[in-house]
Amino acid sequence: MAHSPFTPAFGLGNPHLQTLWGPLWRKTVHIGRERERLWLEDGDFLDLDWHGPHSADAPLVLVLHGLTGSSNSPYVAGLQKTLGDRGWASVALNWRGCSGEPNLLPRSYHSGASEDLAEAIRHLRAKRPLAPLYAVGYSLGGNVLLKHLGETGSDSGVTAAVAVSVPFRLDQCADRIGQGFSKVYQAHFMREMVAYIKNKQRQFQHDGREDGLAALAALGSLENMRTFWDFDGRVTAPLHGFADAEDYYRRASSRYFLGEIRTPTLVIQAADDPFVFPHSLPHADELSASTQFELQAKGGHVGFVDGTLRQPGYYLERRIPEWLAATGRA
Repeated sequence: MAHSPFTPAFGLGNPHLQTLWGPLWRKTVHIGRERERLWLEDGDFLDLDWHGPHSADAPLVLVLHGLTGSSNSPYVAGLQKTLGDRGWASVALNWRGCSGEPNLLPRSYHSGASEDLAEAIRHLRAKRPLAPLYAVGYSLGGNVLLKHLGETGSDSGVTAAVAVSVPFRLDQCADRIGQGFSKVYQAHFMREMVAYIKNKQRQFQHDGREDGLAALAALGSLENMRTFWDFDGRVTAPLHGFADAEDYYRRASSRYFLGEIRTPTLVIQAADDPFVFPHSLPHADELSASTQFELQAKGGHVGFVDGTLRQPGYYLERRIPEWLAATGRA
């Protein structure tokens, strides 16, 4: 399918400016949404934020945010608004504990939490069985999405999918984000992730959840965690049944699942992504025949801001709906 390549806005050619534009300088996207609480089989919950038409057969897009994000992340709300303008419905999934309220179990969300995605997809298909269902994942959400697609093959539950700025090899991305200016992002994520756990501890204390408190206390001190290897070794791995950070990275990295994808899938990646080494990107022979890989020269990490500084444009919010609509008609 022919498409125009991404050209960054004049003055935003730097990958860090692309990456930081959304969280720091993008104007807030205001849309009306309805929240639904999805109770999971293990007794925990996910909050789903709906936007767009209520009609039973309107195309429905499930949108998955990245690490420390939420349905309020600019790229999520921006895509939902664009989809709504097209007459499509969308639902933004907040991973466990990301909707403004701590989740109920000691476990949280992580880059391999495809079981939560699978439950959400089953719920949406049951709720709107006449609607074609699509999925779009950004960064961590993209990794979870590709992993799910590979695990489920022809039974993914979605008609087509798009993954953006994917950390295909979590171990290598943990190394990459510890280099150069990217250490700024690493420090931000460490603050947010430790705060996430501490907030949950306070909630468990308030609610008298002794089992949960004990599980979090067993992690030990949350101090002096500076790298993803630190956090994932001391928190993510023990909370989610992995032997260590290396085991988690190996079992959760989407690159190992790409060959089994049978759902029509578009991957949009920037060669200058400051979170991802060039050698972390999959080779053509690792991709299934149903996968279309678009590597743009620039764009940063979930950036892709074009237009001008005075009137910025959002390439992803044009490209993703365009591709989904064309794929749905195919």
